[in-house]
Amino acid sequence: MALFEQVSNDIKEAMKAHDKVRLETLRNIKKVFLEAKTAPGANDTLEDADALKILAKLAKQGKESAATFTQQNRQDLADAELAQVSVIEEYLPKQLSEAEIEAVVKEIIAQTGASSIKEMGKVMGVASKQLAGKADGRIISTIVKKLLA
Repeated sequence: MALFEQVSNDIKEAMKAHDKVRLETLRNIKKVFLEAKTAPGANDTLEDADALKILAKLAKQGKESAATFTQQNRQDLADAELAQVSVIEEYLPKQLSEAEIEAVVKEIIAQTGASSIKEMGKVMGVASKQLAGKADGRIISTIVKKLLA
């Protein structure tokens, strides 16, 4: 089942369960999915890979908002954001640990033959594609820099 249909079905389940946080979050996800489907050039389709990118972006934005709210001593708003992030993360693939990311990046460096920091772009291009949705870009970048330095 495609991610779009999964979210639509889960909205119905959240309504039946009277789970307000889950329902609000899923409706927001569906709204963003619909906007992506109807965007120029999308041909009224949304591939799961694109849906995962959208979900990762929403989760990242939620975490950043929660951090901002915490800094401003608004823990109530931060908790609400984090509750929504936890719902979004249910649809994302399991994130890899730093050790797992490092192992993948070492393989990519061996495949590309990169030996200096000047070739970081080549390694990052392959790593970003292989680890899409499974790891944060900043963590990948940090590990690539460390290994090429």
